[in-house]
Amino acid sequence: MLNQLEQLLEKEGVQLKEFSELVIRLMDYGVICRDESQVEQVLYDRYLRVEELVQDYVAVMAIRIQHDKRFQFVRCYPPGAQVPGMEDEDQPFNGGLRSRLSQNEVALVLVLRSQYDKALREGQVDEQGCVMVSLESLSIALKNLLGRSLPENLTERKTLFRRMRQLRLIQLANEDALNSAEFWFKIRPMIMSYVSDDVLSGLLAEQEESVVPVTDAQVPSNDNAAPEAADAVEDAAEEAAEEQQEESALAASPSVFDEETN
Repeated sequence: MLNQLEQLLEKEGVQLKEFSELVIRLMDYGVICRDESQVEQVLYDRYLRVEELVQDYVAVMAIRIQHDKRFQFVRCYPPGAQVPGMEDEDQPFNGGLRSRLSQNEVALVLVLRSQYDKALREGQVDEQGCVMVSLESLSIALKNLLGRSLPENLTERKTLFRRMRQLRLIQLANEDALNSAEFWFKIRPMIMSYVSDDVLSGLLAEQEESVVPVTDAQVPSNDNAAPEAADAVEDAAEEAAEEQQEESALAASPSVFDEETN
């Protein structure tokens, strides 16, 4: 099998070592974005030459790949993940390749998605599909939508935004400027596949009535499984909506049992 792979790679002018480097990078970071760096530019261009071979290689592990040719990025998804533009696979999955986002990370991802959607409706999107957002406007949206604030500690704030950059959800030029409200950064179009429209709609619907807190719910995600964060948050939003309906239906009842929403 290895010899056959080497022969196929040779036809494309790619060495086995280069193929290995590409696959390892993709599975480690979960995403390769051409405009992120010179390294990822080289890897993305290499992927274009061996795309079918990479897909066949990772398919053995039931890992699927999303390739956005317009915005030139590649993202891989673990078994059982919902992939935009692909049919869901009916198979059990225990979450072995997924890690978890923190509360602050989940909150920031949701607000980034809402800010991107707002800019998209207003036509404020550049040729690469990115939108410019100020730190001040992000902070206001975070407070209005979720009743939360960005970390006051600069180190914690850098760590939070570094995580968003690692997921290729934002472009960040200078981390040291994160203590200034006048700081601007770009939200990447990958945020659209990271958080579904249903999650965003549920969040905005909740916001119309009251501020929605983010709880300690364990929210699965991963560099290799980004949309799983959205799946968990969507479940939490649905549970909250069901609880509100129950409260309305039982408003006249002398006894109501309130569950703490996730």
